[in-house]
Amino acid sequence: MKLVAVSAGLSTPSSTRLLADRLAESAREDLGTQGHAAEVRVIELRELALAVANHLVTGFPAPPLAAAIDAVTRADGLIAVTPVFTASYSGLFKSFFDLIDPDALTGRPVLLAATGGTPRHSLVLDHALRPLFAYLRAAVVPTAVYAASEDWGSGGDEYTEGLPGRIRRAAAELAALMAARPAREAPEDDVTALERQLSDLRFD
Repeated sequence: MKLVAVSAGLSTPSSTRLLADRLAESAREDLGTQGHAAEVRVIELRELALAVANHLVTGFPAPPLAAAIDAVTRADGLIAVTPVFTASYSGLFKSFFDLIDPDALTGRPVLLAATGGTPRHSLVLDHALRPLFAYLRAAVVPTAVYAASEDWGSGGDEYTEGLPGRIRRAAAELAALMAARPAREAPEDDVTALERQLSDLRFD
């Protein structure tokens, strides 16, 4: 199985990338316990920022960006993590997903996550991220993960589940959805697809 995490963090090191890594590793472990080997790839959007901007203007993706888009659209499961800017997802995050074909993620298991400096921005998950992936018709897992600065290193208390627990729960939901999906057929190459189209033509 192919599990792809998209991180829109801009700094190095990045709490957004750290959250993406922890979610991906937890999902990979859960898939392993269910007998599914998972290949994990993390896409750092900061490395593709210029290519994303150029593609929006020219309509042609540079090879690294084309490879990233291909990885996302072919993934069996997707983790999407963004920092919060102005009470919403980042512009780079939105610009990248604007380049994804609207039908490419239909039914695809997706885990949503965000990072921010204060817990007050946690509603970005439901007010911004879920509507975006609902438009893309993805199968978003019930638990989304928001990590404020104070959540790192905190195990929670009797009233609040800590960040590690939320990561495990969301990753388990993603792994369960991925494991339940039927295996997809390998994509046809261009020649095979053309041969199929020609064979379907009727000349009478």
